[in-house]
Amino acid sequence: MSIPDWFSQLVQDYLSEPQTEQLYRHYETLLRWNERMNLTTVKPGPEMVLRHYCESLFFAAHLPAQKSAISVLDLGSGAGFPGVPMAILRPSWSIKLVESNQRKAVFLRESTRHINNIAVFANRIETIADPADWVVSRAVDLESILVAAARLAPNIGLMLSEDDFASIRNDFGIAWGEAIRLPWGNRKLCVYGSFHVKRG
Repeated sequence: MSIPDWFSQLVQDYLSEPQTEQLYRHYETLLRWNERMNLTTVKPGPEMVLRHYCESLFFAAHLPAQKSAISVLDLGSGAGFPGVPMAILRPSWSIKLVESNQRKAVFLRESTRHINNIAVFANRIETIADPADWVVSRAVDLESILVAAARLAPNIGLMLSEDDFASIRNDFGIAWGEAIRLPWGNRKLCVYGSFHVKRG
């Protein structure tokens, strides 16, 4: 597989060469499918890789997991972020991508067939019953994700704006660690927390 130098350079701080190949296969599939359906509005090339792939890798690299093998639910996975880069970066983690849009779920299955530690669930968040160690999301529907997360996992990680984090940081019974700013200057944060009230 011929991977452009610019792509390898953007992800080289995180991934080995075989992992970079896995990520590039997903990127190529995303470009093809995006011509037929709206998976992302970000233009192809370095901007897309930074916004989707590098942000997800940064988020995964900072997730404070205590065990080497954990289970993660990516709620509202969309085109596979942050779950797909997370699965490639951490092959010992079990990643479930939850996406209620059936066409997007078909894309997720097609684009992750070569990634052994991913499973795709074409379900609404409310119907998911399998618990996990972590729930993660790019917080597309923040309140639904927070309500579901309290039922599904003891820990939560979100990629979201500063304003969105300010609006939820004192609610939902979550003890948050210190927010980590994404290094690409768009006022987005990675936040990680634990539920300190009983789930049920």
